[in-house]
Amino acid sequence: MTAGDVKRGVLITGCNGGIGSSLVRIFAEAGWIVVGVDRIEPSGPTAALSFIRADIAEFCDDGTKGAAFAADVRRALGGAPLGALVNNAAVQILGGVRELTAADFTMTMKVNAIAPFILVKTFEADLEASGGSVINIGSVHAHATKPKFAAYATSKAALHGLTQALAVDLGPKIRVNTLAPAATATKMLKAGFKGNAEAFAALEAVHPLKRIAEPDEIARIALFLASNDASFLTGTTIYADGGILSRLHDPA
Repeated sequence: MTAGDVKRGVLITGCNGGIGSSLVRIFAEAGWIVVGVDRIEPSGPTAALSFIRADIAEFCDDGTKGAAFAADVRRALGGAPLGALVNNAAVQILGGVRELTAADFTMTMKVNAIAPFILVKTFEADLEASGGSVINIGSVHAHATKPKFAAYATSKAALHGLTQALAVDLGPKIRVNTLAPAATATKMLKAGFKGNAEAFAALEAVHPLKRIAEPDEIARIALFLASNDASFLTGTTIYADGGILSRLHDPA
């Protein structure tokens, strides 16, 4: 982190989730002014951030809500430049083709792909003025997926494509990159394996590193992408996947 980064602000969506909470803390510890947005109020201390309650899916249908939100963000920054936007919020609605509804698919696309575009559009001038960057939190599911992930995988593939398009459109003033994690040891993920240690061990074993990511590991990569140390990275996807995408799953 350079001195130029310390006084800048970062907007983090989905700030109350497992990765989101780590993003807030890691950026705050590095000296960034953190503004976080989520649909629900934080359950713990909020000293590390200025919190704004909002549903970013609503910005896709109502431009006035997006404009009011932008004013709230700029007020929370207190005049500090917006140096980074981290599009972390996501929904994951699982189901096969027969189970998924059009509403499920539409909501997934809104939150995971369209809202990030709307937020970049909303804060383009702010980010351009600061020479800032956008970090889109993608997923390995954009590259390789499994049954019942049609909506989620499609939305993340769209987000990865958006990263490349925005990098072309917004350069040279704004850098845009994707950070794509694999399974990450959030409280929610671990709760899903409660009482099934064997399944969790199998999940870890399938990764070449024989474990899954910690949320702080993902957050530290995002911090790097927002820093001047990543000044020549744009339009790039970093797969923080423990090597799982490199492994051939061949039953033979």
